[in-house]
Amino acid sequence: MKNPVRINMKKDEIIIMISEGAEHSEIIECLNSKIIALKKLYKTEKTPICVMGKVLKNKEIDEIQKIIQDNIDVEVRFDSPNELGLHGIRKVFEKNVHKSETKFYKGSLRSGQKIEFEGSVVVLGDVNGGAEVFAGENIVILGNLRGLAHAGAKGNKKAMIASNLIECPQLRIANILKEMEKDDIENNYKYAYVDEENIVME
Repeated sequence: MKNPVRINMKKDEIIIMISEGAEHSEIIECLNSKIIALKKLYKTEKTPICVMGKVLKNKEIDEIQKIIQDNIDVEVRFDSPNELGLHGIRKVFEKNVHKSETKFYKGSLRSGQKIEFEGSVVVLGDVNGGAEVFAGENIVILGNLRGLAHAGAKGNKKAMIASNLIECPQLRIANILKEMEKDDIENNYKYAYVDEENIVME
């Protein structure tokens, strides 16, 4: 990507905008090159910095914050939602899935509870261990996913699973199964989709 990091000067803060599709290595390389010029502006000012754009993982936020604060003694804030929220839901439905009917479930699913729907399912809470969600299209969980989620259950490999935090033992999209490893859970993934017959986590 040509310019994954853009810096905009505003009256009361400086905005660092990170492009949605940028790889983390590209972001770090670009930020390291631009932080030197930005540092010169802070000889006399303490204008706070706001990092916006791409939804970042916790480890990525920590690395970006360290680069900025190792060079500049300034307050850094991240406008990167740690909850899925409406922005995340819109992103899921726009990414690569056709429009579908949607079933909303208010509250969390406890162990032994099960939801099945031919379209997409949105759970306004957690899906706890022992609970199950089956959807012909997408599954969106505003809380944490600890139970079983099977999106695209009728064979739709364009379906996605999105959650505030994915920490379940396994995921299923269409006929593809992913067993979650310890590293998968620790990486605080929020999205799962199929790419070349494999379930990819972000």
